[in-house]
Amino acid sequence: MSSDLPIRKIIHVDMDAFYASVEQMDNPDLKGKPLAVGGGGKRGVVSAASYEAREFGVRSAMAGNLAQKLCPELIFVKPRFERYNEISKQIRKIFFDYSDLVEPLSLDEAYIDVTSNKKGNPSASLIAKEIRLRIFNEVGLTASAGISVNKFVAKVASDYNKPNGQRTVNPEEVIEFMEVLDIRKFYGIGKVTAEKMYKKGIFTGADLKTKSLEFLEQSFGKSGTYYYHVVRGEHHSEVRPNRTRKSLAAERTFSENLSSEIFMLDKLEHIADEVSRRLIKSKVAGKTVTLKIKYSDFSLQTRSKTLPYFISDSAIILETAKGLLYQEKLKNSVRLLGISLSNLNTETKKKVVQKTVSVQLKFDF
Repeated sequence: MSSDLPIRKIIHVDMDAFYASVEQMDNPDLKGKPLAVGGGGKRGVVSAASYEAREFGVRSAMAGNLAQKLCPELIFVKPRFERYNEISKQIRKIFFDYSDLVEPLSLDEAYIDVTSNKKGNPSASLIAKEIRLRIFNEVGLTASAGISVNKFVAKVASDYNKPNGQRTVNPEEVIEFMEVLDIRKFYGIGKVTAEKMYKKGIFTGADLKTKSLEFLEQSFGKSGTYYYHVVRGEHHSEVRPNRTRKSLAAERTFSENLSSEIFMLDKLEHIADEVSRRLIKSKVAGKTVTLKIKYSDFSLQTRSKTLPYFISDSAIILETAKGLLYQEKLKNSVRLLGISLSNLNTETKKKVVQKTVSVQLKFDF
């Protein structure tokens, strides 16, 4: 890691099995039992799984019937997003007691820059421990944390001692930490990319580090540049409290597969109405409409159209989505439809630039 770069102190807090843990907290009868938030049966999908369920191989995004086969005693509960959002706000309030530089990634995880913090505590590790203790005492849930000099390393580190643990990667440890890291642990490298890397002899960070920038760019495009730098501990992205929303979407999974576009029009109308409602509530509009189609064989297809003006009206969203639906023949019967609006007008608004520390810091981590 370059010595002339500013050393920040970043904490990544990740709640442990958040949705499932909230359900177990609210219903003591579910504690210690294998639990899945989502739907069972052949049409259902697991949104989240408790650690008891994970021991059987149950994972998020897994089909409900497969999860039930892996764990016959699995209990399914319907998601309650309003409740999860309520709890998330309680947790976020704790974060802001330590720093104004809080960047939520989702309801259950966030980055916190504590380089200069409200407590005047030079130890990011101790701050992370205190935050986790407060979440447990004040909310009733456990959280894990990763602490390091940048967002990438902190996020990877937060997964090391789950659940209810933390891992600090000090500045002098970053390079070694990255070299021994399994390539599958790199944030941003999914299953498909990992398989591609395996074929090129890349299994660990050390293997990745032997590859030239030119090789990685030729093999992985723009992502190759990202991989080249992060494996060297170079990740300059700051913690941004006001993350700009890039898209809004809604989708529906159907109880029966739909085989004709005619049967889908009514479904699209409801989805378009939901997208419009969310846009209006968020006071944004967008230019690019994307239709998401998931077929009965679980293959996924997207079709997009960019308009010359910003829209949020449900009628225009629906008409655009209809055009995309009829754009080409369906490949198979359909189990899910979704509509998203991107290229939002939030991207044209003036962004607030946060002041950052630009000197070498030598505080204890």
